[in-house]
Amino acid sequence: MARATMFRNVQQGVVAIEFGLVLPVLLLFVLGLMECGRLFWTYTTLYRATQAAARCGAVNATLCGTVTQIQSYAVTQAYGLTVQSSVFTAQTAVCGIQVVGTLPVTLMIPWSSASKTTHSFNVVTLVATSCYPK
Repeated sequence: MARATMFRNVQQGVVAIEFGLVLPVLLLFVLGLMECGRLFWTYTTLYRATQAAARCGAVNATLCGTVTQIQSYAVTQAYGLTVQSSVFTAQTAVCGIQVVGTLPVTLMIPWSSASKTTHSFNVVTLVATSCYPK
C-alpha cells in the first residue's frame, strides 16, 4: 500500500514539471498569435486609409484638393486607429496621387530586435503606400 501511494505522488510531481515546461511555450504561442493578428489588422487599416485618401485626392478636388485635406481625409478613413495627420504624406507622383502612411507600432511582447528608426525595442514601423491615377 505504501508503494502505491509513493508511486502516485511521483506521477503527480512529473505532471507538475511537464506543465511547468509546456505552459510558457503555449502562452508565448497564443500571445504571439494575438500580436500578429493585431499587427495584421493595423497594417490593413493603414493601407485602406492610404488607398481611400489617394483615390479621394485623384477624384474629388473639392474634398481633397490640398495635401492637408488629403491627410485629414486619411485620418478619418483609419477606422479604429487613433492617428495624427502627420502619419500620412501625400504627393503627386508619376503614377498619380501617392499617399504614404508610416506608423510605428509598439509590440506587447518583448521579442523584436532594436528598430533602425527609433533605436528602441518592441517597435515595428508599418509603411503602407498607395497610388491612384488622375
